[in-house]
Amino acid sequence: MSETPLTFGGAADRRPVWTAIGRGARGRCPQCGQGKLFRAYLKPADACSNCGLDFTGHQADDAPPYATLFVVGKITIPGALFVERFINPPLWIQFALWTPILIFGSLWFLPISKGALIGLQWANRMHGFDPDDGEGFEDGAPAGSQV
Repeated sequence: MSETPLTFGGAADRRPVWTAIGRGARGRCPQCGQGKLFRAYLKPADACSNCGLDFTGHQADDAPPYATLFVVGKITIPGALFVERFINPPLWIQFALWTPILIFGSLWFLPISKGALIGLQWANRMHGFDPDDGEGFEDGAPAGSQV
């Protein structure tokens, strides 16, 4: 029962997963680590300015906002409960303290989580990052869909 783990794109040409995630989280190209991943706040560039990697195939969709809510919530909610339990300030102070932390924490972490997800997709050759796989897309529409 010595099964090898499933790797997308084949085990012969593996891409470094953690390196790609780290580069993407820093807003850099997951392939070369030099070019910018985003051309605007959350808008990925069409291609890497350094190595030419095409970013248009990524499908981040709803995962980055969910990851952001999870991480920022796991940090701020215990903090708010701790402050309420041991300091017990008035409610308006709690609101004035935690609202900006939630807003700015979410705005700070959202591009990090989106870049990390794009890096993960590149490392696993998912969603257009495998030049040998057409992903079943023809004329920009998923296979089986009616356009």
